[in-house]
Amino acid sequence: MIKNKNEKLGWINGQWGIFKDLKVPINDRGLNFADGIFETILILGGIPQLLNEHLDRWERSAKILEMNPPPSKKWLISLIQDGIKRAQLNNINGVIRINWTRGVSKQRGIDVSQTSRHSFWLEIDSYQPNFESISTIISQNERRNTFSRLSSCKTFSYTQGIQARLEAKNAGFSDALLLNSQGEICCATTANILVKRKNNWLTPPSNSGCLPGIMRQRGIDLNIIKESLIETTPWDNDEWFLINSLSCRPIKQINNKKLQTRTNPRDFWLKLMQTAE
Repeated sequence: MIKNKNEKLGWINGQWGIFKDLKVPINDRGLNFADGIFETILILGGIPQLLNEHLDRWERSAKILEMNPPPSKKWLISLIQDGIKRAQLNNINGVIRINWTRGVSKQRGIDVSQTSRHSFWLEIDSYQPNFESISTIISQNERRNTFSRLSSCKTFSYTQGIQARLEAKNAGFSDALLLNSQGEICCATTANILVKRKNNWLTPPSNSGCLPGIMRQRGIDLNIIKESLIETTPWDNDEWFLINSLSCRPIKQINNKKLQTRTNPRDFWLKLMQTAE
């Protein structure tokens, strides 16, 4: 099956189909309780980027949250390659999302059944990375919990990020930066924070409660990015960025503070991506 390029392709229960036509049971715990994890994987020129890193984090998240192990890497890689072909993304850019939930809930309440059958589905679509600048506020309503296991996992539960972004939009900004439960700068709603200060690249430490982002970790592994406490007020000549697997966006304003960007975000992001290969 080859899809129309304007429609998202999906896989669930052994079959490919147009995503809007595929079904998830209404009693799936991912739907009822956001009891699931996912990974978003960029495709550049038909090639999934940092696939092993994403699948490793997916498996770690399942273990941390005491879920069953997700499908094997070997099986997933084969499925993803098939999806890229079916979605006609062999020579262009796109995005894949893989989902893993604790499955259908056979009883009321949040208690976990040890015999429940977990659920998997995949989404694939065309996509272009984003490098546009962005204005931000520091959220006054939402904070990341440094002690929660959820903070280290990419879960279905994005309600806090949604609320923080609504707060920003209502104030006339594009996105929100989040403090942690100790009042320290932590992350944004869907991205890690990078600060270029005196030619050094800094990011809030892992124990700040930030999600352990793939691109963030790539920079740390390459000794390009160092963990450091970040003050809520930018220094003069700071450059701030929001980075994830799909984008690297310069921050042009934080609250009332205007910032300048001298570094090309696309070149820096591609450097991390390409160096990883």
